[in-house]
Amino acid sequence: MAETNQQAGCACGAAPRLIFACSGAADVGQIADLAARRLTVEGTGKMFCLAGVGGRVSGIMATTQAAAAILAIDGCPLDCARQTLEEAGFREFEHLRLSDLGMEKGQSPATDEQVDRVVRRAEVLLAG
Repeated sequence: MAETNQQAGCACGAAPRLIFACSGAADVGQIADLAARRLTVEGTGKMFCLAGVGGRVSGIMATTQAAAAILAIDGCPLDCARQTLEEAGFREFEHLRLSDLGMEKGQSPATDEQVDRVVRRAEVLLAG
């Protein structure tokens, strides 16, 4: 796993691009989670701990505050990832909601094609 984390960072010491995903129990939560993990493996950004933000864990909060970019990926319109970041005081971030891509809770199997769609959109948002 250490190799994956190194790939997600820049050797130049730049601040990371962090990805916070809904990892909820529904199919859309699974798609959001898998997309964030794939983006990390590909080096687009680094999946980070949404629960740590919710719990206000000091190290996680400090790393998030220092991020070059933040992306919240939510599976459904409840926007749990977005709301968690906002409740912790974060306002500057990109937001991707899978239901805006036509995926519906309970009707969107976590296929490679679905994950690919989310990854492609997330890459655009993280590129600025």
